Amino acid sequence: MAATICPAIEERHVAEQRRYGTPSEVQHPERKTVALVGGALGLLLLLAVVRMAWTPLHRADQRVTDSLNAMVAGNDVAVKVLRGLTDFGGHTLLLRVLLLVPLYLLIRRQYHLAAYAVVTVLGALIPGPSWEFLVGSLGPALDAPVAVASGTSFPSGHALGSLVAYGVLLLVFLPAMGRRKTLAMAATALVVAVVGVTRVALGVHSLSAVVAGWLLGIAWLAITAAAFRRRRGDRLPAWQPISSGLAPEAGDALRAAPHEPEVLAHPWRTAGELTVAWMLVFGMLFGAGSLLTGPLAGSRLVTTDEAIVKWIAGSRDPALGPLAALGSKVGNTHWIMAAVLTAMVLIVALPRRWRPVVFLAVVMLGEVTLFLAASTVVGRDRPDVPHLGPEIPPTASFPSGHVAAPLCLYGALALLVWHWSRGWLRWVAVGAGVLVPAYVGFSRLYWGVHHPLDLGGSLLLAICWVTACWWAIRPAASPGSGGQDDAARRATTALPSSS
Repeated sequence: MAATICPAIEERHVAEQRRYGTPSEVQHPERKTVALVGGALGLLLLLAVVRMAWTPLHRADQRVTDSLNAMVAGNDVAVKVLRGLTDFGGHTLLLRVLLLVPLYLLIRRQYHLAAYAVVTVLGALIPGPSWEFLVGSLGPALDAPVAVASGTSFPSGHALGSLVAYGVLLLVFLPAMGRRKTLAMAATALVVAVVGVTRVALGVHSLSAVVAGWLLGIAWLAITAAAFRRRRGDRLPAWQPISSGLAPEAGDALRAAPHEPEVLAHPWRTAGELTVAWMLVFGMLFGAGSLLTGPLAGSRLVTTDEAIVKWIAGSRDPALGPLAALGSKVGNTHWIMAAVLTAMVLIVALPRRWRPVVFLAVVMLGEVTLFLAASTVVGRDRPDVPHLGPEIPPTASFPSGHVAAPLCLYGALALLVWHWSRGWLRWVAVGAGVLVPAYVGFSRLYWGVHHPLDLGGSLLLAICWVTACWWAIRPAASPGSGGQDDAARRATTALPSSS
């Protein structure tokens, strides 16, 4: 009996060592609390010296802030870059992680990990008001600050938020990264550090506030990770390293495309085809826009186009204002980005494919570049009517970027859903692909910022570009088919042989 049981125990022991590492390769159990204790003690010490207004710390903070702020003050390009980088640690990032990561984990049936992500990210959103009461620290005093931040100055919310958000992503998805774990950890540390530096360089936080945000984030991640492991302790070996992630056994379930051998069969050929398609679509937009602003400028077509906008502006009803405002928001950058990220998460979680994600990313990247290039070169003026809503973007009127974005996004999604599903879901996707852009287009006309022919330019852009991307990338192709889509493959195999 013992001879039968012992080999089984030994075999399980060896398997766990291969999966998680041996005890000699991992920190001792008593060292697992180093992050928690170190982060908490460092934060309390820093809190005490800031509360006491310790002069050496204040001088060091001011010296570092003055040096970094002086490097970027007066440089508009540098300030814009810093503002863009600092957004990687804002509340918008935390909210997207709070929504999208649990959504993916719930679809993959990783309920404990989803609960961990929700609790950890929500906890990072709470401390702000309490710290303002405890510390009462103001932001650094600068002669020429390049940015202003709302909320508490100590600790830095961006430093805390970025460390917690990217820390959650890292701990949850490490088991699915295979040999890229070291690269993922290095990239996470780099992004968190960059966010912290931008807060100091913009003059909205001192160095001590950034460090306090990092220490609080480390302590909070350690607490939630320890609680998660305590909850699941009976399922983990005693020597499991943190570098294996929170749930090493969930690696296969978390992996995005385990059965997709290649994303694109011929990436360089696909890139060449897309480049040619982009140039052709841009040429069509440039030609159509040049006709509207040149030879056809005084024609009946253009005058009717302008008259329609004036008629709509003269028929405005206050009751329609909120509806038009919502329609414009649906087509702006923030809403489109949120919809794109949500669609990508669903694609990776359900069909577990990367090629449709690449297709969607290329469609939206091409839409943005085509819109910016065409509107800059054509330069058609916006309608000569009172504009509603906030300040209008500095781009020209033809084509409408607000309409082109939902046309491309929901049109691409409708194609994917039509291929993957059957019945009513197909028509829901097609309806969204038609009704959402139409709603946005009506809103832009109602606001008086576009002509009807501008919307026609957006429709031309979307139809041509989405069709080109579908043909070049073939997102419906089955994994390993080399780009041949399922329908064509089934038709080919169903043909009788020539013999």
